[in-house]
Amino acid sequence: MKRFLEALFGLIALTGIPYLLYLGVYYLRRPSGTPAATWPREPSVSIVLPTYNEAAIVESKLEELVDLDYPMEKVEIVVVDSSDDGTADLVETFFAGRKEPKLTLIREDERRGLAVALNEAYAAAANEVVVKTDCDSRIAPDAVRKAAANLADPDVSAVTGRNAEVIGDSEVEQGYRDIQTRIQVLESHIDSTLIFHGPFSAFERDAIVPIDEDSLADDTELALKIRRNGGRVVFDPAIHYREAAHSSFGKRREQKDRRAMGLLRLLWRHRDALGRHGAYGRVVLPFNWWFMIVSPWLVAAGLALATVGSLAILGPFGLATPAGVLAFTALGSRDALGPLQPIYSLFDTQISLFRASVSLLRARADGDDETHDGTWTPDEELREVLQ
Repeated sequence: MKRFLEALFGLIALTGIPYLLYLGVYYLRRPSGTPAATWPREPSVSIVLPTYNEAAIVESKLEELVDLDYPMEKVEIVVVDSSDDGTADLVETFFAGRKEPKLTLIREDERRGLAVALNEAYAAAANEVVVKTDCDSRIAPDAVRKAAANLADPDVSAVTGRNAEVIGDSEVEQGYRDIQTRIQVLESHIDSTLIFHGPFSAFERDAIVPIDEDSLADDTELALKIRRNGGRVVFDPAIHYREAAHSSFGKRREQKDRRAMGLLRLLWRHRDALGRHGAYGRVVLPFNWWFMIVSPWLVAAGLALATVGSLAILGPFGLATPAGVLAFTALGSRDALGPLQPIYSLFDTQISLFRASVSLLRARADGDDETHDGTWTPDEELREVLQ
């Protein structure tokens, strides 16, 4: 009994120490506010919008873009489309007769994946700043203006924003995004952040480099490469967007597991960045390695140890441990844990990262490192929320 408890508490302590250190650094630094120091001139902007079968929502997205609080004579909208539902025709019709903003429409004959489409769109973008957004998200009217303010800093080459409201009322996702905001604010004050968000990211055009054609974390990969080339990449909590998300456990697994797999694969491919590139490689990347790669396995090991130990000590009554975990998961996935909901949000993310790790290891063991071709399937249920 004593050895079991020592092992369990030791595992819990090992898992939690880096997070306690993070909290200590956070309260010492107390980071807050936008990284932008000035409101500069208004640079020309290319807004990249990749589309695939977005006929139901593309017009509302375009309405949002042309209504941004930014001079449209300085804006180019680059749509790269591989749809078979007439999305590209809707885009052309929307811009018919409009003098501004300028439209650059790239029609792809075949679907080759998001990363390939983005590389093509980035190469076609003609303006000083390139903004990437998704059709199934909504951005604040002042998002581009605030991004330009960040990029006025000669050290900053890219900026991303905050999911200020989860469309669909998923408290699980909102709880995690609130925690993630604190992490990314601190990372940006230390040096640079790791994760960039598809609904809104902005880059200096001259800093953009090609991303891997099989990338599942295209926005984060581009930001990571820009940081490795010497530019800072920051998170600004004053830049707001909204993105739809599922609350149900099964649907969240599919959505989050895919994202987790992309981030894990990206960290592994750029493992040589650890310890390099200033505080980014010495602090930011090690913390993300712990959170995404090490900690999920420790959490899984802790759950396994608690279950086996409980059964060994209490016999059939030890089943209360896995039953409690299942009840915690069931209530959390229904946004029913009250003040404990943020804890479940972290637990939910760790489960996705663990599942993604197992999938990647299985693929490697089978001699297949390519676990996805980079294409994505539109989520019709989430799109209904946006209509």
